[in-house]
Amino acid sequence: MDEASIVVAFALAALAGGAQGLRIESAEYVRAVRSATAAPIIGLVKRDLADSPVRITPWIDDVNALAEAGADIIAYDATLRKRPVATADLIARIHSHGKITMADCATIDDAREALAEGADIVGSTLAGYTEGPEPTEPDLALVRSMRLLTPNVIAEGCIRLPGDAREALAAGAHAVVVGSAITRPEHITSWFRTEMDRQYAVTESAAP
Repeated sequence: MDEASIVVAFALAALAGGAQGLRIESAEYVRAVRSATAAPIIGLVKRDLADSPVRITPWIDDVNALAEAGADIIAYDATLRKRPVATADLIARIHSHGKITMADCATIDDAREALAEGADIVGSTLAGYTEGPEPTEPDLALVRSMRLLTPNVIAEGCIRLPGDAREALAAGAHAVVVGSAITRPEHITSWFRTEMDRQYAVTESAAP
């Protein structure tokens, strides 16, 4: 499903279901979705770099491309890790295009530093993804802590059920990004399969 026409179809389906904005990866897909809707777009670029663990919008050229493609908000990795471009420089370039910045954070220290540098929005996007096993639950504690710093908080990461989104708002988020639970049917299928396999195991162990 990694092609522009399918990404556009997912985007329009989400809007039809009540989404108020879209988070879209790559300048190519931002451009394609922008041509189909005037809804707000958070744009980002993901890269796998050999010399840095940072993946989300690591380069100035990525910012330029997203701005040209029509993103309204540009997201970047705001974690305190080795990176090819300083976060302050990314923020300055995003603002130079007249765009809004979204700092994708893993910790409250990330959020605090991002806001000090001038980020407009902080998100819990990377909570749990910078070390240890991949998380399966949203980090609502981080959302609550961020809300003490700014009202401009977006909850993101492991929002899999409507109740998760509701709880994120109750924790202080202004908005919620839902990713895989809408756009990754292979992930959704695996969640169902995992729970079913657990029950199969229970049933088989209880059989005479």
